[in-house]
This record gives sequence, C-alpha cells and structure tokens, in this order.
Amino acid sequence: MENRQILLRGLPKIDELLLDEQLVFFMESTPRAVVVDTAREIIDKLRKDILSGDLEAVPDRETIIEKICGTITGKKKHNLNTLVNATGVILHTNLGRANLCKTAVEQVLKVADSYSNLEYDVKKGARGSRHDHVEKIITKITGAEAAMVVNNNAAATMLCLSAMAYGKEVITSRGELVEIGGSFRIPDIMEQSGAHLKEVGTTNKTKPSDYRNAYNPETTGAFMKVHTSNYRIVGFTQEVTLKEMVALGKECGLPVIYDMGSGLMTDLSRYGVDEPTVVDALRDGADVVLFSGDKLLGGPQGGILIGKKEYIDKMKHHPLARAFRVDKMTLAAMEATFFEYMDMEDAKKNIPVLQMITVSQEELQKKAEAVLGAIKAAASEFTLGICPCKDQIGGGSAPTVRLLGQAVSVSSEKIPAERLERLLRKAEIPVIVRVAHDEVLLSVRTIKEEDIPCVAQAFSFAASHADMK
Repeated sequence: MENRQILLRGLPKIDELLLDEQLVFFMESTPRAVVVDTAREIIDKLRKDILSGDLEAVPDRETIIEKICGTITGKKKHNLNTLVNATGVILHTNLGRANLCKTAVEQVLKVADSYSNLEYDVKKGARGSRHDHVEKIITKITGAEAAMVVNNNAAATMLCLSAMAYGKEVITSRGELVEIGGSFRIPDIMEQSGAHLKEVGTTNKTKPSDYRNAYNPETTGAFMKVHTSNYRIVGFTQEVTLKEMVALGKECGLPVIYDMGSGLMTDLSRYGVDEPTVVDALRDGADVVLFSGDKLLGGPQGGILIGKKEYIDKMKHHPLARAFRVDKMTLAAMEATFFEYMDMEDAKKNIPVLQMITVSQEELQKKAEAVLGAIKAAASEFTLGICPCKDQIGGGSAPTVRLLGQAVSVSSEKIPAERLERLLRKAEIPVIVRVAHDEVLLSVRTIKEEDIPCVAQAFSFAASHADMK
C-alpha cells in the first residue's frame, strides 16, 4: 500500500502537463477543453492502474505526453473517411457506391462554401424552385416532359405512389416485389405511401391477363412494374413487358409506373451489361420512371423521377416532397453528372462507374503491373503475382454479370491471408481486399491510379506490424 501511495504522488499534475510545448501546440488547433479532458483521462487511467496493482512504475513525463498527444490525434479523426476499394465490386454499397466524376466534385465544392441560387430566381429577383436546377438537363438527356430529384429511390417510390394512387390499389406482379436492401421491401414502402398493394401472378410467371382480371375501375389507381435489378428468376418464367403493361394502361385508362432501380442511361450490352435503359423505358410508354442516382447513373445518392408533367407536378406539390428533398450539394453533383451524358462516349470515359465497366483488359493489365511493382518496392517480403478474376457491378445492379478482370495476388509465409486482410484494414488509409485460397486478392478494376501509393503504404504497414492482432 505504501508503494502505491508513492506511485500516486509521482503522477504529474494536470496544470503542469498543460505547460508542455507539445500540448500548447495542440491547443492552437484543438479546443483547450479537449486537451484538458484528455490529459485528465490519461492520468485517471494511470491512477486506477496503480490502485489495482496493474502498474508498478509511473511512466516518465515524455511517455505520458506522447500518450496524451496520440489520444487527442485519435479524437480528431473523422468517422467517415476514404479507403481503397480493391474488391472488384464497382457499386459497393458498404463502401459508398458510385464515385463522382471530377466535374461533379468541382461543382459540389463550388456551391458548398458559398451562397447560391438554390431557391432564388436571379432574373426575377424572387423565390425560385430547387427542382429547376436539374429538371432542364434531365429532361434534355432523357426526353421526358418533366423531372425531379428526391433523396433516394425508396423515397421516389413512396412519393410517386402517394401522389398518384393514395387510397387506391396498385397492381404489381408477385415476382417483382423486391427487397431493396436493409430489409426495406416494396410492399412496405407501398403501405406507408397510402396506396394498397394488389399482387398478381406467381413468383415465376405473370401474364397480361393477370393484370386485366385484377383491374377494378372503382379501386385501381395504377399499374406498377418493378425491374428486378438485384436478382434474376430463370427457367420456367414469364413476365409482362413494359410495352404490354402500357397497352393495358391505355386500355384501362390507368397510369403505368416503372421502378427501374439502377437507372442505366446508355447501352452497355457490348460489355455484358444487358439492362434496360431509362430512354428505352420512356420510349416504351411508361408514364413515370423512377431510378437511383448512385448506381449505374454514376452520380450522388438520389431518387430521380421522370415522366409526364401532370404526374411530376403532382409530386412536386405533395407534402412528402419537402420531407424527401435534396440539398444543394446533391443537386450540384446531379446536374454535373447529367451534363456528362450530353456525349455518351465521353460519359463512358469521365463517369467512374462507366469507366470501370468499360475499361479494356490491356488497361487492367497495366494497372495490375503498377500495383504489383508498388507493393514489391514497399514490402519485398511478400510473394506477388497477377491472375484473372471475376468482378461485379454490385449495388443491386446486373446481378448475373461477371466482368473479366485482373487481380494482384499476395501471400506470405509469415502472415496468414486472414491476418494480412485485417492488417490492411488497419492502415492509415484502409485497403479492402478479398481472400481466396490463402491469398489476398486486389482487383485492380476498382483501384484508382492515385490510390496505388496508398496500397503500397498499407502493405508496408502490414509488414511492419506482422505481430499485431
């Protein structure tokens, strides 16, 4: 007990620690309260360790200061940070889905730190509408009569159904009642919108007659088709095409809603992506088309609604429109993304999602060689190689498509693949990889050129922390 009292008396006082030049330096960029609280936390922890008998000697002053500084640095780190996606999944939902094109990033920065004409008509000198900033370019690219953007496609679905079919039945195929992720399901969204789901057909087969027989002029508000963008039913199947549904809609005098989900703007069939495009959906006669902004479109998170003006105007004036509206940064990024589609070939080069899908094998091989060389230079103890791999689009888009890619394989006699994967996640800029056959695989399709030095640094970190748990 006497020794513990001696140790306790040896702990430095908080006021004395705060005079240290390193902590004084931190107080220039960090609130003083944070520095003071951190110093108290460290000293309190040392005091508890002494009293419990876990500490037999008080660390020297320099060690305590280093601990305080390290803790403060940790507190100043933001929770949402960048990382390197080496999984080969282009639209990785857990990793933030679509990367924005450079013009979108520039436009976001431009409006983020200054006032803007978000809801102000400069020409009239009066209040304006935030919908106007994106509607013109979206209608120009898609050919729709009108357009608006909300905060995601689930919100777009809910707003559309509430505005067009509140209190009415919406007839939908049982085989299209998808779950969109996070346990959010189309039937649940429909219920919250105030519309009533009427399922027709079976899981694998739905016919035009199913819709026709379910139609009731007194209770039916709309026909709805949902593109099953995150799964496929194969084998003994039949579905009602959008053209067939539009014909039924005209016959019954009902609007047809098409929830596309992924929102592909340009034909990518030559690259193995056999998905319907937004323009095709309008050409086939859908009254309203809904799709996501951060999937195959390659823009920010958002739900885009396009179609006939009478229906879009209804949604703009619906009470939910304010609850689901997007901010100036999203509008800036969305407008810039759609501008890239003024030239479809340029869009494939400038929009990261499209560039990753359409990249050539020669480019992938060159990048793989660059990644391998960078890792080898930073940490020579690893065994490296280049091998073919199968990449995915992800994000609930084109579920059956596998893109032929190139991966750098990494193995080590000292570090098992599972531990190496964990160490790469602990690097200053984490690198997210796949593990297969006792090797770490880095698919280069989703690694940006500017990320390669970060990959090398992560492997250097892993090599120097091989004993880290």
